[in-house]
Amino acid sequence: MEPLPEGSNSNWADPGVYEVATGVYRIPLPLPNDGLRAVNVYAVTDGTDLVLVDSGWALEESRRLLTEALDAIGAELGDVREFLITHVHRDHYTQAVALRREFGNRIALGKLEEPSLDASADPNKFPLQAQVDLLRRSGGQAVITALSQMFGSAPRPTEDDLWEAPDEWLAPGRRTVLPGRELDVVHTPGHTNGHVVFVDAAAGLLFSGDHVLPHITPSIGFQPVPADLPLNDYLESLRLVRAMPDHRMLPAHGPVTDSVHARIDELLAHHSQRLETMAAQIEAGASTAFEAASRLGWTRRGRKLSEMDAFNQMLAVLETGAHLDLLASQGKLAVEETDEIRRYKTA
Repeated sequence: MEPLPEGSNSNWADPGVYEVATGVYRIPLPLPNDGLRAVNVYAVTDGTDLVLVDSGWALEESRRLLTEALDAIGAELGDVREFLITHVHRDHYTQAVALRREFGNRIALGKLEEPSLDASADPNKFPLQAQVDLLRRSGGQAVITALSQMFGSAPRPTEDDLWEAPDEWLAPGRRTVLPGRELDVVHTPGHTNGHVVFVDAAAGLLFSGDHVLPHITPSIGFQPVPADLPLNDYLESLRLVRAMPDHRMLPAHGPVTDSVHARIDELLAHHSQRLETMAAQIEAGASTAFEAASRLGWTRRGRKLSEMDAFNQMLAVLETGAHLDLLASQGKLAVEETDEIRRYKTA
């Protein structure tokens, strides 16, 4: 495996190592049966020291490809001084924990991820319990039933014992990651409460994690400890990054793109339109997030909710609920809870 220049391969998820900028390499790693196709891990090196932004999912194939990619730039797994993790989802965090057990690498994670990490580590909790509770409030019993058929209802499997605490809890601010190379840690809640992005101002790069993705809209508030208004958090985080100087975007899923501002503008417009569309469903007679989600099209293909698998139905219903709750907080919808179900109506 030899490093390739970024942009030489049209399929961003193809295994390999791609030079993004001087001393920065994109390494796509596989995900198991995941519509996201791959997760990008970024190696940042000066030829001696090495840090990785995110780590990948703790899978045998992921480890093998990461080993080969690092070998192509003259490094080994044990050379990774530190993993800088954008957020605590398993495709970003768990391989770092597995490798730390073997090599002693350091892990740094946003401080506000601590409650969700603690919940993920609880051996007695069903992994999607928080989402099941939100689905019940959303009137989505049909989705809960489908999730039970897909995943069962047992506590987390033993493979989930990789939810260990990091060596460092990150706070916003500038930090030196390599001699002569600094990254700004920027707190961007929304996708998760403790999500952070890393900005290399000198090189004009922004490691965006799942906060800004080039082809899809990130799921909102998908975490073991939900936020009250995750969509509001997410939109504020988008505006925060939009107010910063523009940079090349190095996302966790998808190809590197030239402007994070351009994609943020698209995401803000998308959610503005989505808020109007979801409000219209309530005006037309839907009363719960499940009912509203069932009337909408999903993905770029406009698929019906019933055409999607249970996991993506869950994400769709919870995203609908996040939009409706934001509208209610703005006084544009009225809301009441009866029989543990949240119902909306025009204000």
